Amino acid sequence: MHGLRGLTICSRLALAGCAVLGLVGCASHAASSSSTTAQTESEPLAVDVLTVSPQPWQTTVRSQGSLIADEVVQVGAKVAGRVASVAVDVGDYVHQGDVLVRLEDEEFRLLVAQAEAQLAQACAAIGATPHTPLDQIDKTQSPPVRQELAVLREAQANHARALQLQQQKAITAAEIETIQAALAVAEARYASALNAVEEKLALIGVRRAELAIAKENLEHAAILAPFDGLIQARQVAPGAFVRAGDAVATLVRTDPLRYRGVVSERQALRVQTGQQVFVYIEGEPQPMGARISRVSPALDEASRTLAFEADLPNPQGRLRTGLFAEAEVIVDAHAQTLAVPASAIIEFAGVEKVWLVKDGHAVDQPVQAGRRQSGWVEIVQGLSSGDTILRQAAVGRKGPVVARRQETAVGAE
Repeated sequence: MHGLRGLTICSRLALAGCAVLGLVGCASHAASSSSTTAQTESEPLAVDVLTVSPQPWQTTVRSQGSLIADEVVQVGAKVAGRVASVAVDVGDYVHQGDVLVRLEDEEFRLLVAQAEAQLAQACAAIGATPHTPLDQIDKTQSPPVRQELAVLREAQANHARALQLQQQKAITAAEIETIQAALAVAEARYASALNAVEEKLALIGVRRAELAIAKENLEHAAILAPFDGLIQARQVAPGAFVRAGDAVATLVRTDPLRYRGVVSERQALRVQTGQQVFVYIEGEPQPMGARISRVSPALDEASRTLAFEADLPNPQGRLRTGLFAEAEVIVDAHAQTLAVPASAIIEFAGVEKVWLVKDGHAVDQPVQAGRRQSGWVEIVQGLSSGDTILRQAAVGRKGPVVARRQETAVGAE
């Protein structure tokens, strides 16, 4: 028992010694590793740096709006009648002049025939044709006038002979008075014939106008598209009776489309016609460029916003009216700002930082970022022109650095 107990004590002492030696060795290894790490961190880090400087950065105003049709019209009937046929339906594309709806035209044709007959009647009364221009009609050559002119000339001849006979005292005073009265009657009838021709000419003008109206009504029996566009709605069907002015179809023009957006009252004075605008549409990979074509002359009193419009080409009709869109209006194309590549900024615990290089050492510098575009970030606060920063923030750390390559920040236009 004593031997075993003594052996156990010795074993314990041996094990304790080994443990002490192990701890000494570990401590020695840890000290060696720490020394190596400290030595590595103290070595300069080779990095790419860039110098921050002002650069072109267009000032923009954000806007929200939607796409609307360039023109929307409810095509109406110009004459009353019963619908004979409808040539279009919703979604159909039509060209200017295409027939949308056709009315029954038998009655209109009869009215044209009636007006033609009345015109021919009025022209025949003075010996003219329906196609003879009014300014080319010689009133003195019409049959009624020529007849009265012949009577007048006969009366004038009788009056002349009577005057000769009176000088010869071969005719009585009563006969002279009768002949003079006949002459006066002939002159009056001739003047009346001329006036009657004038009346007939005016009547011909009326008949021609009535014929033109009848023909126009016949043409209006076919209701045509006023411009190229798409049928948004159809309001009639065959057999329906429409009155003058009733809508038969709704036509929209979608090329170009209009982007109608609004900006806040604070930005209202900065928006002008002709300014460039980029419209972002959901589902479109790239924005559509355009220029402001129209600006409202007044703000909306309820929302305190200013509306403006820009025309967007839509030759294939792929874009639809009513689509939501956002836009950026370039209100100052020559503005400048400080901007750095997005790779130069790192975020930690909600704070954005860059690695600022001073006297060959890198230190973390908090910054306030602004707008972002094309891989670059506007720096609102935290940097000044001429500062040097690391291009790749992910590889940065505090300590000495060596500039492997140095350049000046130039953002994408």
